[in-house]
Amino acid sequence: MGHSHDHAHPHSHEDLPPALDPHVPDAELSPEELSRRGFLRNAGLLGAGAAAGGMLAAPSPASADPGVDTDRHGRTRPGSHGLKWLAGDHHIHTLYSGDGLYRVVDQVGHGAAYGLDWMVITDHGSAQHVRIGVEKVNPDIRTAREQYKDTLVFQGLEWNIPAAEHGTVFVAPGRNEVATLKEFEQAFDGSVNGTSGNTPANEALAIAGVKWLGEAVRKRKIDDALFLPNHPARNGIDSPHEIRAWRDADPSIAVGFEGAPGHQAAGIPTPLGGGGARGFYGNSPNANSFPGYPIESYRTWGGFDWMTAVVGGLWDSLLAEGKGWWITANSDSHVNYGEQATRGPGSDFNANGFHNDPVYGQPTTLTAGDFFPGYYSRTHVGARDTSYRAVMEGIRAGRVWVDHGGLISALDIELRPVGRGPGVTLGDTLRVRKGTSVELVITIDLANTPNWANFVPTLAKVDVIAGTVTGAVSDRDTFVAPDTKVVKTFEVNRNTGRVSFTYPVGRVEKAAYFRVRGSDGKRLAPGPRGAAVDPAGPPIDVVGQADPWNDLWFYANPVWVLPL
Repeated sequence: MGHSHDHAHPHSHEDLPPALDPHVPDAELSPEELSRRGFLRNAGLLGAGAAAGGMLAAPSPASADPGVDTDRHGRTRPGSHGLKWLAGDHHIHTLYSGDGLYRVVDQVGHGAAYGLDWMVITDHGSAQHVRIGVEKVNPDIRTAREQYKDTLVFQGLEWNIPAAEHGTVFVAPGRNEVATLKEFEQAFDGSVNGTSGNTPANEALAIAGVKWLGEAVRKRKIDDALFLPNHPARNGIDSPHEIRAWRDADPSIAVGFEGAPGHQAAGIPTPLGGGGARGFYGNSPNANSFPGYPIESYRTWGGFDWMTAVVGGLWDSLLAEGKGWWITANSDSHVNYGEQATRGPGSDFNANGFHNDPVYGQPTTLTAGDFFPGYYSRTHVGARDTSYRAVMEGIRAGRVWVDHGGLISALDIELRPVGRGPGVTLGDTLRVRKGTSVELVITIDLANTPNWANFVPTLAKVDVIAGTVTGAVSDRDTFVAPDTKVVKTFEVNRNTGRVSFTYPVGRVEKAAYFRVRGSDGKRLAPGPRGAAVDPAGPPIDVVGQADPWNDLWFYANPVWVLPL
């Protein structure tokens, strides 16, 4: 579902200079215009990669229709740009994972009860899964779709990425969903094929896997597919050049990574919890780890992955290239905190590819590190309708914001010329003439009902983070964006209703991006790159002392401005 080019938009392609207009061939450009086009191509700001998501992607049709809307549950959203904001989770395990506990219907039923509109079942890639599980789980997914008709249930898998970490791969439902996932897993899964080691050949296999998914969509074997690396900094084995290689292999398939991992209950202190590392980020470098990462990257920061949490860090280094790379937040639910069930007796996963149904009425487990889908982490996607394809298109377009613990109820971000509208929202690009005055408008519905820990969260502050677009990097292992920093902090002086903040960007002279985050203000510290870059960001989470309910954040994906 690509972007349309025939919609009304405040800065349509008719306004583009010839050098930026993809419909104008090189032969028709003046020498000056041809030189400018060459510069943009070399900087990574023009071409197939940029067109798939980022500064020079086609504007979203939805961004031309601002106004109040409601989601499928009738909840009012502020300035939702004609979109339905659907909450979901793309990283969920069942008893078809060797370390899973729950039936598909258990996960979907709980997720629906906790407010999710869409979910992806992602059991681990393994010899048992590819041989048995990928087929056997499908009838259970179909049953859940029928039982919870208002909930979208995707089938996917957790890919053991060759030479790297895990990642979600999922496809649009259809007659070939099982066959495609099975063929992909057989050919490209690192566990199935013994290709997990950090070698150039294995890195090339991962790139081939991303390309294979893209070809499956283009050849109409499946309607759509997406890939998002999971817990990318947990073991330090997703190097910056690998992330860039996945993205560049097919930007319509590899679109982002988990900004915040699952397993958020793992840091709850004893005796109320397991007293471990939040997100199970308690590891150290190993033989396959990228040597450039600092030791602190192996921990979460305010519950978020180091790659996302550091202002001016790896995520920002990707955004500064001018290409879309989006973040999500998920449960990674295997066995949940407070559980009173155990695996059914007589389970033989190696033989059967699944565990027997759980048996309830057991002692309460406080050492498990997970929450049910929707209980704590939510990924909100701006979709044009409530279909599977619309959710996938919304993720691909970057219309995504994430939160922990129900910190806020709704979020709208609009970048627009001062005194003019409409503007653009998450993942999109505002195209203006150089020197135009621009403003960023943030509208938030504050939390108005208790979360699942039975308290109403209070938003304390909102940060605006800005960075200059500098183009493609020469060193593909770069993980620093020197020009990115917090440019404004808004204090929130109320705890009910709707608040709005306006950040005056000023006259635009060069390409830039803006992203927004917010916090309950309970744990703050200067960021790793210094107080001048991030005066009050999320501090590193301390193993055994990281209660997730006392450290809540939301993060939004970026918007860009491109002066013409």
